[in-house]
Amino acid sequence: MAATRIPLSVIGFGGILVTGVEQPVADRRVAEAVERGVNYFDVAPQYGDAEIKLGPALQPHRAHVFLAGKTLERTRAGAAAELKRTLERLRTDHLDLYQLHALTDLEKDVDAAFGKDGALETFIEAKKAGVVRHLGFSAHSVPAALAAMDRYDFDSILFPVNFTTYFKGNFGPSVIEQAQAKGVTILALKMLCRQQWHEDDSDRQKHSKCWYEPVTDRHEAELALRFTLGQSVTAAIPPGEESLFRLAIELASDFRPLTGAELNELKALADTLRPVFQHA
Repeated sequence: MAATRIPLSVIGFGGILVTGVEQPVADRRVAEAVERGVNYFDVAPQYGDAEIKLGPALQPHRAHVFLAGKTLERTRAGAAAELKRTLERLRTDHLDLYQLHALTDLEKDVDAAFGKDGALETFIEAKKAGVVRHLGFSAHSVPAALAAMDRYDFDSILFPVNFTTYFKGNFGPSVIEQAQAKGVTILALKMLCRQQWHEDDSDRQKHSKCWYEPVTDRHEAELALRFTLGQSVTAAIPPGEESLFRLAIELASDFRPLTGAELNELKALADTLRPVFQHA
């Protein structure tokens, strides 16, 4: 990320990885991730008890990692209160990145957060005070993402960059283009998302932390990962399942751009799938 003193690992650690596990398990997962070179950690209050588990687990490593938090609060007061609680839970005096979480609706999310007494006022004050180092947002709609980048000079955007949504859903190209033009660091979500779950899919129980069908076939996963990382993405956060996180780390160690034939293979596959996000 521009201006940060810590270069980000290309694969990030999503807080959902420690949601609902015992503290020793959380400690081991974080320590193993750090040992394997992961230094980018992302968490939100909405991820169950992830902040509570991540705080103690990260304490031995805090000086060497890039820690990103989020808030769904859209008011100045609400964001300030949640930021204070997040810092307490994570046992830190600052966040390296603080993000408006899940901007989706222009009126309810963007207008509210950017208006008078909106959450952005807290973000700006916190950055001036050194409580947060960088400001960003995550978005689940193209209009919200484009509007947010137009209204403030953010350091980063956390956005779904996924082959199915990109090719089949036309979801992503315009956002990536605008982020590049404005010099906004692109952080990716949904890298190993395949499509919407089918209601009767027996694998839903196996991947209970995924609200979408993940890519589990190793060949498809490799192509999906290489596609995402090839879209001017600085780092990507895999699904919250431990097996998929490990797979992403393994595959990222051998990253190379997709060939024309591989890109055509992904496009053909995407055409048979149901994207989780679409844009007209």
